[in-house]
Amino acid sequence: MTGRLNNAQPYAIGLFRIVVGLLFACHGAASLFGVLGGAMGGGTVDTGTWPGWYAAVIQLVGGGLVALGLGTRVAALVASGSMAYAYFKVHQPEALWPMENGGEASAMFCWAFLLLAFTGSGALGVDRLFSSRSDEQPARPTAAVTPDEVRTAR
Repeated sequence: MTGRLNNAQPYAIGLFRIVVGLLFACHGAASLFGVLGGAMGGGTVDTGTWPGWYAAVIQLVGGGLVALGLGTRVAALVASGSMAYAYFKVHQPEALWPMENGGEASAMFCWAFLLLAFTGSGALGVDRLFSSRSDEQPARPTAAVTPDEVRTAR
């Protein structure tokens, strides 16, 4: 069973990346364009306002890049940092725990994107199309002579 799960791991990471990226991009689209319920229940954020507009741009662009698997590690790291900023600057001053301060989404996105920054795009990502062979695990070297051949040669 473990072997099957290990074989499916790149696809699970790819699916995770797509879902997290799309959800993040939806938050950005809602804030920038007022779709999907808009920013904070309706409307849009004003262009150029700090930090709301910049966060929405990071959400839309970063979420889209992560969903596509294009520049995944960099986009995920920027997205993770933006969510850490949102949590500690906006939510944490209200209360310590995410359930108390309304910061569950910020905390969850922060950790999800940090994970993707370390794992990469997984399967089904555009990154895979551009990756060089140097990114792949090198083949394990094999011995030219087996231990049995060494013993018989002595």
